[in-house]
Amino acid sequence: MKFREDINALRAIAVISVVIFHFNHNWLPGGFAGVDVFFVISGFLMTMIIIKGIERESFSTIDFYKARVRRIIPALAALCFFLIVIGLFLLPPIDYLNLGKHSAASLTFVSNIVYWTESNYFNPDSNEKWLLHTWSLSVEWQFYLIYPLILVFLRKFLSIHKIKVLILVTTILAFCFSIFVTAKSSSAAYFLLPTRAWQMLAGGLVFLYPIAIKDNFKTPLQVTGLFLIVLSFFVFSSSTPWPGYASIMPIAGTCAVLIANNGNSQLVSNRLAHLFGKWSYSIYLWHWPVVVAGYYFELGSYWWVIGMPLSVFLGALSFTFIESKTLKDYRLERARYCLQPLQFAFLSMAFGLSIFYTNGFLFRLTPSNQLLVQSAIEAKEDWNYPEANLEIASLKVRFIEGNSDKNILVLGASHIEQLYPYIESLENEFNVYFLTQSGCFVTPSMKNPKWNCNNLQDYKKLVEKVKFEKVVTSFYSFDSYLPRERVEREREKNIRISEYDEFIAFLKEEIRYVFVLTGEPKGIEFDPIIAVRKNLPSSIPEASVRSKYAEHEDALRKLKQINDIEIIDPIAHLCKEGVCNTRDEKRGFFYRDNNHMRPWYSIQENVYLEPIFTKQQSYIKASNP
Repeated sequence: MKFREDINALRAIAVISVVIFHFNHNWLPGGFAGVDVFFVISGFLMTMIIIKGIERESFSTIDFYKARVRRIIPALAALCFFLIVIGLFLLPPIDYLNLGKHSAASLTFVSNIVYWTESNYFNPDSNEKWLLHTWSLSVEWQFYLIYPLILVFLRKFLSIHKIKVLILVTTILAFCFSIFVTAKSSSAAYFLLPTRAWQMLAGGLVFLYPIAIKDNFKTPLQVTGLFLIVLSFFVFSSSTPWPGYASIMPIAGTCAVLIANNGNSQLVSNRLAHLFGKWSYSIYLWHWPVVVAGYYFELGSYWWVIGMPLSVFLGALSFTFIESKTLKDYRLERARYCLQPLQFAFLSMAFGLSIFYTNGFLFRLTPSNQLLVQSAIEAKEDWNYPEANLEIASLKVRFIEGNSDKNILVLGASHIEQLYPYIESLENEFNVYFLTQSGCFVTPSMKNPKWNCNNLQDYKKLVEKVKFEKVVTSFYSFDSYLPRERVEREREKNIRISEYDEFIAFLKEEIRYVFVLTGEPKGIEFDPIIAVRKNLPSSIPEASVRSKYAEHEDALRKLKQINDIEIIDPIAHLCKEGVCNTRDEKRGFFYRDNNHMRPWYSIQENVYLEPIFTKQQSYIKASNP
């Protein structure tokens, strides 16, 4: 295919948008959509290569894979190897082990699956994952592996025309599936191939169904496409469920530019677009570790001044000396058994796995520090809240059977879920029903941008079906997802206060005893990873912990319905003599992150709640703050 400046320019726009977004979300809130542009381009080019080869009966799956290896792996393996070597000197074992794990996942092209299981792409802790951006390479590689095999197989039974029709239908169905999954689990939809495949297939459709555009319409169509792409960078943000229906805007824009096929326009055919497009893959590879370095080493809010030019510089170097070169250019043919792309990637992957399985070369530390790091590693994944075992009125419920026909409702978000191990350990007088939804609050005005909160906010359905003697709920998530702007924040707070009053009034009318937990101790000192990384103290003053709940306390004072209910202050029970401990020498860290208890700690320290679950009478009011 003749070199297309418009495709090169699309790559430039895509990488520039992603880089700007990662260095400062506020500048280009939807800049992450640049990855979607990359996906469309890949789908267009791969479909063209495969279909043309099949039509000529000259397509070789092995040659196709070899070309993808030469294109993708050398620069990626070099980046991973560089980070592994540098990380040995700069990263503590608690972070080095994750780098090893993620390097191996990136080089085996399963990093999208690994990151999906770990956290949401837009979570703050994502800024500590040096190879997070390789998720998109894994998606593309998975597509490259599967796509030619399917098309070659189909060609044995179907004509090219029928294959085209089948791809069209598949694209539509895959788009609908992406919308559905995005609404159910935005993290899965963001990271996984099945919900991204339609974007690459959309690019394929541009090749399969070419549209003849008159010369005088090419520029307007190209401008429209570019406008849609750029507009998407501004109208969407990390709170937009992605890649659902919203992503149709950058996808349609990219397809429009491809259809226009107007390489003579100054918009796409200029020196800047040519260079950035040529370097785009390497810039993409190197920019994210530069971003992470700014967060990790706390280089300040102006790190972008150095970081952005540095990303371009490293990308240009990578293109010049890695992407564009072979071992022959460096007279290293004799080292081909370890430096050829696949062999070098395998060695780097093996190195990464050895780092992971030795807990970041933990043997480097003293025995006491090894124990502390080991505790932090164990704490991170220490969580015990099972899947729902009941469905009542379409609500998912976790049920613990008691010793009577009396029932308790436990209602809230993850700070109610963490009570599960403790309650399960008791000889419960009551049957306990957990109605929860992580990241949510009971007031209907609270909206989680990534998933709906219906399972929690539709609590009335459960109360109408089951007779409860007591209800235990939480006030912890009161301030979740409130606007940052002061006036708007105050307005939303007042709405939530009014709604929470209605919530309490309903509970009081339907249930005899109502218990509200305010909030447990929290702070970065409780986070095992941060505590080990920064060598933080093992305790924090109670006054410091309480200061984090000033907004909650103000809201509680404004509630009108809190009479005749029990307000329980966990801090008063979990902190002793004005100090809140974060760990001990015997069991290690108490929390799995900066605000969630580990199961053993929940069982050990939530004993102050025992009267609620084992006795018929009300709670002891002396426990109130």
